[in-house]
Amino acid sequence: MSRGPDRRSVIAALAATSIAMPLAAQGRGDEVIALWPEIAPGAPGVLPVRKVEQRSSDPTFNDRWLTGIDRPTLTVRRPVKPNGSAVMLVPGGGYGFLSWDNEGEEQARWLTALGVTCFILTYRLPGEGWANRATVPLADAQRGLRLIRARASDYGVDPKRIAVLGFSAGGHLAGSLATRHHESVYAPIDAADRLSARPDLAGLIYPVISMDPAITHAGSRDNLFGPVQSPEALRNASVDLRVTADTPPAFLCHASDDGLVPIANSLVLYQAMLAAKRPAELHAFDQGGHGFGVRAPKSVPISAWPTLFAAYARRTGVFPA
Repeated sequence: MSRGPDRRSVIAALAATSIAMPLAAQGRGDEVIALWPEIAPGAPGVLPVRKVEQRSSDPTFNDRWLTGIDRPTLTVRRPVKPNGSAVMLVPGGGYGFLSWDNEGEEQARWLTALGVTCFILTYRLPGEGWANRATVPLADAQRGLRLIRARASDYGVDPKRIAVLGFSAGGHLAGSLATRHHESVYAPIDAADRLSARPDLAGLIYPVISMDPAITHAGSRDNLFGPVQSPEALRNASVDLRVTADTPPAFLCHASDDGLVPIANSLVLYQAMLAAKRPAELHAFDQGGHGFGVRAPKSVPISAWPTLFAAYARRTGVFPA
């Protein structure tokens, strides 16, 4: 595969375009909701600079990684025929970047085809200078869910039918939202913050769940906490240890050959949900690796997970029957 100057110049041009304007607004008239009315809380003296790394060498196929999240947002993807349900999509990236296309845009495409209104969360990365780094992503997720609920009527969404769907470290954030939605991690700023941040369903795909060193993804843990990691903070961030009677239904999907985030992460959360008598569905596949998104070949059984998720969302009443 060529790595010559022409390819680099194309990638640089794509990145420059993305940096010059929000990723969500690249000439399509897209809707972007700023999470915070001014600069996000806990901002460093010098804000991070938005950067986009184009991982694809195919000009017809985007595979972008985002860093330098100075302005957390929700990017709206509307279906042609909305069915009243919504999903907040949470891309992964080990809390060091956001896998925008694989775990954001590509997920929105199949969901909007079902009539689901999608909101892709661009959340702050904890290692980019923000105060209270370990709860910065959770603050953005809580605020994002509340804003969707506050503006539900604007998008034809039922405020009681809002799911969160997260991938890898984004799965950790989605799981944290499901189990820590009530936790105060930022000062309220408007009426939206009086609304619940509890999602009605949590979809967790190859998620980071536990901070137990035996099974955690060390990169996500280290990016979230930095060098200071107290046992109490690690326990608080372990999703499986935060399950209560108020935890929403959970859908889990993982591959046993995941070499990055062990499947044990999904197993411990599933066991915790069962112990708490909370609704949960686990799909464990022998092949798929990590980061498959919706890119797995149809010949591989794990490619069926979107159909399985949609069916579970219907059974829980989040998607219409």
